[in-house]
Amino acid sequence: MKLLFDHHLSRKLVARVADQFPESSHVVLHGLDQANDLEVWTFARANGYTIVTKDNDFNDLSTLLGAPPKIIWLRIGNSTTARVEQVLRTHATLIATFINHPTDVILEII
Repeated sequence: MKLLFDHHLSRKLVARVADQFPESSHVVLHGLDQANDLEVWTFARANGYTIVTKDNDFNDLSTLLGAPPKIIWLRIGNSTTARVEQVLRTHATLIATFINHPTDVILEII
């Protein structure tokens, strides 16, 4: 599963969840750390990523432009990297089902 973590999330997540979410990456690793949301969305679409974000702007983009990419919207407030990792691991099966479902666009994790 190819997750793309946006700039609001730690790049350390790539290594920390690699066992469950191989091929994941972070916007910084692609020179997108200063990119706007549309540029990140376009990159994710072109490269087969699902965007993981805490930013509701991607919800708006998906409403306007559809999928791909799919969006995982973490609505967990200010959280440590360890907490974000825990949330991703706890919801790994749900995330896999979401990514593989042909019509799902946004997964909100609260």
